[in-house]
Amino acid sequence: MRETVHRHLGKVMAGAAVAAVGTAAMVAITLPGTAGADESGGTTGGGTRAVRQAGQGQDAIPPGVVEQAPAEGKKGTGRDPLTGDEIRRVERLALDRQLLTTGQDVDGDRGPQRLSVDLAEPEADEADDAGAPRRADVTFYDYRNDTLVTKTVDLDTGKVEKTGTQHGVQPPLSQAENAEAAGLLIADPLGAGLKADYKDAVGKELTSPDQLLLSGGVYRAAPGAQPAVLDQCGVHRCVRLFTKVRSGPWIDTRSLVIDLSARKVAALDRS
Repeated sequence: MRETVHRHLGKVMAGAAVAAVGTAAMVAITLPGTAGADESGGTTGGGTRAVRQAGQGQDAIPPGVVEQAPAEGKKGTGRDPLTGDEIRRVERLALDRQLLTTGQDVDGDRGPQRLSVDLAEPEADEADDAGAPRRADVTFYDYRNDTLVTKTVDLDTGKVEKTGTQHGVQPPLSQAENAEAAGLLIADPLGAGLKADYKDAVGKELTSPDQLLLSGGVYRAAPGAQPAVLDQCGVHRCVRLFTKVRSGPWIDTRSLVIDLSARKVAALDRS
């Protein structure tokens, strides 16, 4: 290991070494493996794409027209996993005009951040009914007011049957959110160690999240266990990143927390 590595905030380390390190008492986080960091399982700003398609610019108000219902495409049956066509259709059905125009995604663009689309569990009285309606739960995070929004859509009728909103609930982060967190870290003075370690590892400057494999864990504040700037984490959407050089080593950034809601970076107290 080069001696310069130890001077930086982010220490280059092998994947196995990262996996073996315990987490801090203030927060429960499972360290990812190499394969997990390379997954693209999260989404990449579906809400933003929908806004740009509906409007005529970042700040344009979508015209007051009635859109046709999206085509059904290939459909599954029963408890089969959702098909790609079903996922695309239900995303559009769940994103109503109000949420589209008033919500805000992780980039600050209009429209909420899409987190996940999952096959919904049947109602209690439908558990043994082979012909029970097939539904999907679509989850968004609205950064405008830190609200988790879940919509349940009937895949046969296209009707939004339920809408739930919650505050202080922080589901797993999407890949779009991890990438935005990395971008904020790279641009912040506290990201100097990460950039120096990246250059030590590959001999090139780190300028974009695309140069890293990323995964992240939601960070929640614990009284007295972090700087005051992170006291809202849990109400705000905050992340501790696990960063890996593509085809290279892990870089330890676990002492840094990115508040995506406030768009701030802070270092955890080490006392």
